[in-house]
Amino acid sequence: MGKNPIVPYILIFALGIGLIFFMSLYGLDQQKEIANEGDEGKTEDVATEFDPEVAIGKCIGCHGGDLTGGGGPALVGTTLSKDEIKNIILNGSGAMPGGIIKEDAELDAMADYILSLK
Repeated sequence: MGKNPIVPYILIFALGIGLIFFMSLYGLDQQKEIANEGDEGKTEDVATEFDPEVAIGKCIGCHGGDLTGGGGPALVGTTLSKDEIKNIILNGSGAMPGGIIKEDAELDAMADYILSLK
């Protein structure tokens, strides 16, 4: 009688499953250390400059690719004041959710950018 050729494959499979199980347990124990890896030397107060392309990327879905309207009103040529725009960005309006931009400097820059669209 010869050897069964499937036995080595079953042993390798069982070893692999066991290895995955024990590695996942190890990962759960090291979860915080893994998440914080590479954070040495970083500060929490990292200032970011306003980038219209990044900010408008959040608006395109509803206001259209050229911001002339889509599911939402046109941003180009708006008649709203700067304070009204900031209020809508912070608190939302209709289907638009609030809080898309939270930092005051970016909020002012975004309102100025929207007002500059012609």
